[in-house]
Order: sequence, then C-alpha cells, then structure tokens
Amino acid sequence: MKITHVEATWCHVPIPYERQHTSDFGRVTSFDSVITRITTDTGLIGWGESKAGVGSAAACAGLAAIINLDYAPLLLGQDPRDISRLWDVMYNTPREGYALAEGHVLPQLGRRGLSISAIAGVDTALWDILGKSLGVPVWRLLGGRRVERMPAYASGGWADAEHIGAQLQGYCDKAGFRAVKMRVGVMDGSPAKSAARVRAARRALGPDIRLMADAHGTWTVAEAKAFCRMVEDCDLFWFEEPVSADDKQGQAEVRRSSAVPISSGESEFTRHDFRELAELRAADVLQPDLAIAGGITEGQRIGAIASAFNLRLAPHLWSGAPAFAAGLHLAASQSAGFILEYSLGHNPMLHDLIEEDFPVVDGMVEIPDRPGLGITVRPDFLEKYGNKI
Repeated sequence: MKITHVEATWCHVPIPYERQHTSDFGRVTSFDSVITRITTDTGLIGWGESKAGVGSAAACAGLAAIINLDYAPLLLGQDPRDISRLWDVMYNTPREGYALAEGHVLPQLGRRGLSISAIAGVDTALWDILGKSLGVPVWRLLGGRRVERMPAYASGGWADAEHIGAQLQGYCDKAGFRAVKMRVGVMDGSPAKSAARVRAARRALGPDIRLMADAHGTWTVAEAKAFCRMVEDCDLFWFEEPVSADDKQGQAEVRRSSAVPISSGESEFTRHDFRELAELRAADVLQPDLAIAGGITEGQRIGAIASAFNLRLAPHLWSGAPAFAAGLHLAASQSAGFILEYSLGHNPMLHDLIEEDFPVVDGMVEIPDRPGLGITVRPDFLEKYGNKI
C-alpha cells in the first residue's frame, strides 16, 4: 500500500450570532480547524485534524501549508502503515535518516508548535487508514477498549453568577451528564468573582454532580492559589490550566498549595512537555489534545507517562470529529483513561462534518466499533467551508 495524495484543508465555519459565546478568548465567531485527507493506491482514505488555536482565535493557513508543502512530499509513495517511522520522518526532517539509524531524536527547530500540530493531523489519518485496512477500530490496534461506554462531562459554563447554575443544570438535564465544566479566570475580573460563580454553580447542582473549573491559563500563581483557597469547600473535581502553560513550576506551586486536583495539557506539545509536568508534580490529570500534541502515536506515549506517574488521562476534546474520535479511541484503550470531554458550545465541526454522531446517553458515550476512527467525512461540508492552501 502506498500514499498517493495528501491534502490539508483549512475549514472556517461561521457560528450564528445567537449561538456564539464569550470567554477570555473573546467572542467566538467561528470554528476553525485543519482537516487532512490521505489517499492510498488501494482506495482507502484516512482523515485527521490539526489545530492552530481555540475556536476563531487563529487563522489556520500556515498550519495547512506545513502539511501540504513540507510533509506531503515526504509522505508520497510511502506505506501509510509505517506510522511510527513516518512520525519520526516528519519530526526529525531533514535529519530523519540519522534519527532512524541512531535510535534517538534529532529534531529541527520546529519541534514544538504548528509543526507538531501538523504531524498530529497526518498521524491521525494514518491510524485511520491502518484500522480501515484491517477492518478494525483504532482502539483495537491500541490494545483494545477497556469499557464499551465511558462517562463524559459537559464542557461549557460561561454564564454569570446569577445564571451559571441554571446553565450547568441544563447540561445535566439534556443528556444525563453527571459531570460539568465551567470557565473561570481573567474573564471574571478577579479570583473572588470566579469563586462566587463556582459557589453558585455548586449550590445549584448539589453535591452529587462532578464540577470542574477551567481558567485557560489566565491567572498568576498568586491569583490561582487565592482561587483555590476560596473554593476548597466546593469539592471541585479538578481545576484546569490555573496558570500559563509556560510556567510549569508555577503550576506545581499551585498544586502543592491546595487539595484541589489540577489538570492541564491542552496547550502542550509532545511527550517531552508532559514528562516535565509529571516530573514537576504539576498535574493530577493530563489532557493532551491529539490535534495539537502530535496525534495518536504521541498520545500513546503521553498515556504511558500518565500511567507511570500514577496520573490520569482525560484528552482535551474541544475539537472537530477526527480529533474527538482520536481522543475517544485513546482514552478507551489507555489504563489511565477515565472520562471524555463533550463540547456544549456550538460545534459544527463535531456534529456536521461527519455522517455519524457520538450521542451522550445517561451521561455516557459509547465506544464505537466501526473500522478506523469510525467517521465518514461529508465532502460537501469541506467544499462549503474549506479554504485551499
């Protein structure tokens, strides 16, 4: 089997005004992602996804160009089933020959950032092809699914203190969610105002619903520690990205200062970043986004780190369908995987891009047994919203 065509498309999907939300990223007016299609000489097609930002926070032309101009020439004519080797080819270019022969990485400057996100989209598409070629789901290739259904948490929560309880309770009523996540941080103006919103949410939800809070890395260490003190009696299931991903030492300090569990990882690239989080004891839950951190191949390595350090794995799944499916397959197969994120913001890239869906029933998501990622991308969606680079 040989790769005959690689094409990355920037999908820019406007969100209707009435469905938009506002957070520290500003008003989210569109959903943007890069969808990669890899075609083989056997007719099999694999799909992957890469991200350059959250929602409408970034243009994706550069990311698509890396795939189309830098990586596609390296991939043409290669066997798509040699996934590990092709990951190293892209990561170590132009020294991939040395890396393969010597057994250690020799990456060039682009060892973080968009280059890794670009690898992620290609890598996920290769796993999709491998599963389809064998007629099995990706989770089977990763060692099998540990459960047939996994709990999911509703991810949203932007309302003010007066309305946050009703907003989160609406998530629970909608599909039986038993866990919900809300946004806090600089968007509120102060830790005290964020804490007030969390207390209002806990009062409305009662003690039996798991409640998480996500600061998107917007606080200083002092502010994050103050917030933790204010909400220690609210039984937070986790506090996500309390400080900038650039300050792992600071995040470790926040974790040491409080009994509130800390989660992070959506802003990290490769296993090397997650190794540092684990070694610094900076997180209780690792949250790689497979459209950012290097795809399913790197996700397995991150999962091994989580297991080795007795941490838990909860992939960041605020994404389109290919990355959501990839994270689902990873979480279902990893010993540290335990819960799935489910976006409650308007997300056409998750619900409209593909023919299938991922329904939540009684707060649980079924792990599908369709071959590959188990998704069928709608060509008309890509035609309507795609930008050729």
